[in-house]
Amino acid sequence: MTSPLLRLQENMTTLSPTEKAVASQILEKPELVSELCIHDLAKETFSSSSTIVRLCSHIGFSGYRDFRRAVTAELAVRAQTKIDEQRSIARTDSLEEIIEKVTYRNIVALEDTKALMDIEVIRRCVELIRKARVIYLFGIGASFCTAKDAYLKFLRLNKMCVINEDWHSQLLQARNAVPEDLGIAISYSGKTVEVIECMKALRENHTPIIAITRLANTPVAQLADEKLYTAARETLFRSGAMSSRISQLNIIDILYTYWGNLEYDHTLDQLSKTHIHKPG
Repeated sequence: MTSPLLRLQENMTTLSPTEKAVASQILEKPELVSELCIHDLAKETFSSSSTIVRLCSHIGFSGYRDFRRAVTAELAVRAQTKIDEQRSIARTDSLEEIIEKVTYRNIVALEDTKALMDIEVIRRCVELIRKARVIYLFGIGASFCTAKDAYLKFLRLNKMCVINEDWHSQLLQARNAVPEDLGIAISYSGKTVEVIECMKALRENHTPIIAITRLANTPVAQLADEKLYTAARETLFRSGAMSSRISQLNIIDILYTYWGNLEYDHTLDQLSKTHIHKPG
């Protein structure tokens, strides 16, 4: 199930002024929800119980109790994250400790990414992939590695796709895109300047965009039509983009597998046709 706080954030533009005021206060201090009953929360937010009930319903919860339970669970995960910070890589770590810590963080990042997944969003993304005339892939640095992985997977199923390592070439491919195409932009930070420029060009051409990015109100998230959120538990060596890359690759695998499953016979034919036999 999607994060309750993410649902609040994503629905801010569709809320009434009174609901938006309550949502803003909850996003600023989410612990209020787990600490207060609905009547006390109404007093704290200068609203009414009925407003809070409507807000919960608006973002897909059956009532305040359901919303409160989900927020409490999310806050517990956040608390666990602080504990995880104690498991950062240290200069004195042995090889055994490094193996344990890196593996642990990758596993937790995948579990967190799974918790952020919205089934309907994934379905819509796969439909965009199926309908697209050409898929244009965008990513810089470690995110380019994820884009290249997607390129190789789509290529095996004979889906026309384009990827360029050079940023200027990525910008040109964005400027050449048309509404019948699809852009997939990958940026964990959501602030990669080169990717943002490409997305702006796609928007000018009315080309739909899927963003694979972190859960935050970043420029990349704002420019995308569909957002697939990833989680990461990066260590001191953040520049290596380790767990964020694992999370991104996991999303690509899910899109590829679901798409292939929807076109099962075609997928089997293509996998057989494109299999490269190796000698020996």
